[in-house]
Amino acid sequence: MSIPTNHPFDFDPTYGYGLDALLAMRPPPGPPHFDEFWRLRHTRALTVDPQPQVSTSRSSDANWHVHDITYTSTGGFRIGGWLLLPRGGPVTRGLVVGHGYGGRDQPDFDIPVKDTAVLFLCFRGMSRSSRPPISSDPAWHVLHDIDTPERYILGGCVEDAWLAVSVLTQLYPWLAHRIGYAGTSFGGGIGALAIAFDKRIDRGHLVVPTFSNMPVWLTLPTVGSGDSVQNYQRTHRDVLKTLSLFDAATAATRIEVPMLMAVARFDPAVAPPCQFSVANARVASNHHRTFVLDAGHFDYPGMGEQHALLSEEVRRFFRAT
Repeated sequence: MSIPTNHPFDFDPTYGYGLDALLAMRPPPGPPHFDEFWRLRHTRALTVDPQPQVSTSRSSDANWHVHDITYTSTGGFRIGGWLLLPRGGPVTRGLVVGHGYGGRDQPDFDIPVKDTAVLFLCFRGMSRSSRPPISSDPAWHVLHDIDTPERYILGGCVEDAWLAVSVLTQLYPWLAHRIGYAGTSFGGGIGALAIAFDKRIDRGHLVVPTFSNMPVWLTLPTVGSGDSVQNYQRTHRDVLKTLSLFDAATAATRIEVPMLMAVARFDPAVAPPCQFSVANARVASNHHRTFVLDAGHFDYPGMGEQHALLSEEVRRFFRAT
């Protein structure tokens, strides 16, 4: 295994950080009203009846019963996705799975869990949850209502995750407090915010999470949604006032449940020091595990082997009671 050295970027996706420096990163404290802002949103979200509708999907898999699902999130937003149920064995756990900023075309049939009802949601504005005037282009989606914290799209996406938990507890009441969350990149950052303020989620797995350590995130060259926000910042200098309320690293300091974090030392789309700020938020916890990848958002030699090892970690993590 080795960190990539050949790449097409005009900046260094390690940002000059060695492993020791990455492990020393810490989250920003966040604004004084951070907790109040999210607790109020969570309280309101729990009053929403998700009204799930489940139907047999055209997709099929040898190990899973595949269903299409829709449910209502905050603001009456209808969310689409997939629900996988095991073909063999009882349903003893639940899992909500987010996605990256590319959206999702289908569920991940080789997800390494068993006896689990798995809800793959599509966050508002993307894939099965597309709706005008929200753009599905990450460069524009990430800017939707960024000037108004109460309406900023990221907050609605966190609420979509909370309502997905409500769906699973409504469909399978015996899964209460046995529901996990897993998310990568965009879904990882949203997941940190969701887990921090929803006690119904009993464990979380985040991979290369974005939207973290915003004061640093805004200063480092990047590709993808981060570049879009940095361009916006050049003409809107007060953007950090909004973004500080949506900082995944700040949220991670509030997480009290077991976590499995996978963070990368090289990443052109989500700067490694920002990823490690999330992972290091709970570094003193006995229930926290950090898995270090050579790279994120980039193919590299040995990637298959490394992700196979991570997959086995995920299997063990969600098998735990």
